[in-house]
Amino acid sequence: MVKKRICIIHTGGTIGMIRSANGYMPKAGYLETVLDSISDLHDESMPLYDFYEMNPLLDSSDMAVNDWNKIGEEIAKRYEKYDGFVVLHGTDTMAYTSSALSFMLKNLNKPVILTGSQIPLCEVRSDGQDNLVTSLIIAGEGRVKEVCLYFGGRLLRGNRATKMSADGLLAFDSPNCPRLAEAGISIRYLPVPPPPRTEEGLPLDLRKFEDVPIGVLKVFPGISFPIFDKLMTEKLRGIVLETFGAGNIPGEGDSLLPIIRKAFNAGSVVAVCSQCPQGTVSLGTYATSSPLKEAGAVSGFDMTTEASVAKLYYLFSQSLSKEEIKHLMEENLRGELTKN
Repeated sequence: MVKKRICIIHTGGTIGMIRSANGYMPKAGYLETVLDSISDLHDESMPLYDFYEMNPLLDSSDMAVNDWNKIGEEIAKRYEKYDGFVVLHGTDTMAYTSSALSFMLKNLNKPVILTGSQIPLCEVRSDGQDNLVTSLIIAGEGRVKEVCLYFGGRLLRGNRATKMSADGLLAFDSPNCPRLAEAGISIRYLPVPPPPRTEEGLPLDLRKFEDVPIGVLKVFPGISFPIFDKLMTEKLRGIVLETFGAGNIPGEGDSLLPIIRKAFNAGSVVAVCSQCPQGTVSLGTYATSSPLKEAGAVSGFDMTTEASVAKLYYLFSQSLSKEEIKHLMEENLRGELTKN
């Protein structure tokens, strides 16, 4: 039996950091040496792997659109050579990157698993070894052919994942989508429908993102909407509006509506998401949400903020009209949302 071969792409993050006088920091060349010394990675039952380290290595809080494009490029140029990919990444923005890659890698038909750790491998209690070993096994088994995030025994759809804990080892979950697999004594895959596919057998199509101006606005009690009027210029292409509950804004939100209309008329697309980790936006269910739809906003349904931001970047990079982008924001492209 021919062994599967997986490409590990190291982008930075806690898993490969070392101690320094200023706290943990990434060090070029360090992680590959550590992996060579982990006997589990070289067990007969494990897939083979090759290691690629990006330059520079980044703390994930420094990740930006261009870095997502670089990760996508590295996967695309190695796509035919490997059976799957494991991307090592910092936890702070891992859900943003997994969402971005899910849109960027059109026609993906191999596993791309993002993972990392809360404790560096250089520390005794690191969770990094188990996360990496299990991610390699899942990538080698090839049963889940999409962008995923594996962490703490949970395999999640990449564009449904969100970071739930800053210091817990069960750091990620996908509140609006069942887990794809759970790893205990064995790895148990769950019957979750795969994301939509246009047509089987098409080659991987890398759709890199343009660095268009996108903003996130979180509604809170007592918010003074006029403050944001100057931000809503024709330069701001996409806006994710995090509202209360099912898409509600304060009663004084009448002052927000002209701002949204102004942004909409200037070519911006406003997507409404909920601040609640679980549940869906339903514009019009309550009187306090109906005006948003009338002003030109679109529903993000049960998308995470991370997925909404990534989807806006993706759609604005496809030479689409504003109306086409509005329509597609409400469509399920990569398994990122559930429509009522």
